[in-house]
Amino acid sequence: MNGTALTEDSLRAGIVHTMREMVRLGINQGTSGNVSARWRDGFLITPSGVPAAQLEADTIVWLPLDIDASAPVFDEKRPSTEWRFHRDILRARPEIEAVVHTHSNAATAMSIHGRDIPAHHYMVAAAGGNSIRCAPYATFGSQALSDHAVAALQNRTACLLAHHGVIALGADLTRALWLANEVEVLAQQYLLAATLGVPPVLSDEQMDEVVHRFSHYGVQRKRP
Repeated sequence: MNGTALTEDSLRAGIVHTMREMVRLGINQGTSGNVSARWRDGFLITPSGVPAAQLEADTIVWLPLDIDASAPVFDEKRPSTEWRFHRDILRARPEIEAVVHTHSNAATAMSIHGRDIPAHHYMVAAAGGNSIRCAPYATFGSQALSDHAVAALQNRTACLLAHHGVIALGADLTRALWLANEVEVLAQQYLLAATLGVPPVLSDEQMDEVVHRFSHYGVQRKRP
């Protein structure tokens, strides 16, 4: 879980830092976007309607993974309206520890057209495959949106949400934030390349090789 020495206080502080970094990187603004991280038998998630600059560690909300909309906790606390897809992603993907959701401009522009980000650059494989899928549109905060997101993230660690934004997953908050920013960079590259015509894409075989290489990237072998 996000490192063996991690405490709840440090994880709450990490979520606040991640939200502020999203603003600094230009991939989020205002009260949009949200962040969660797995903690014990549930998850910590940003509250609803609070700008990143006003977040504090004690405003982060803990929810159990079996939470539903009728739970009494919603009478006391106001977690992000997108808590459903955070819950469902963490339920479906036990290897994932953190979820970052942004409304970054270029990636959202592609999502408005319902476009996947294709394999125009090998770094698309950082999300686990030969494309970054765009999930169909559904109202924010709805169970339908969560279902679409979980499907689009099958065998992937990032997706677009039509007419909405980006979801990025990671083994920790740092990795999820990095990937969310990388998705925005890839979308910017695609849109810039598209000004010269339809961008050519790498083949499935070429992308499979990159995905395989990424699976070992950064792994340090032990000395004999």
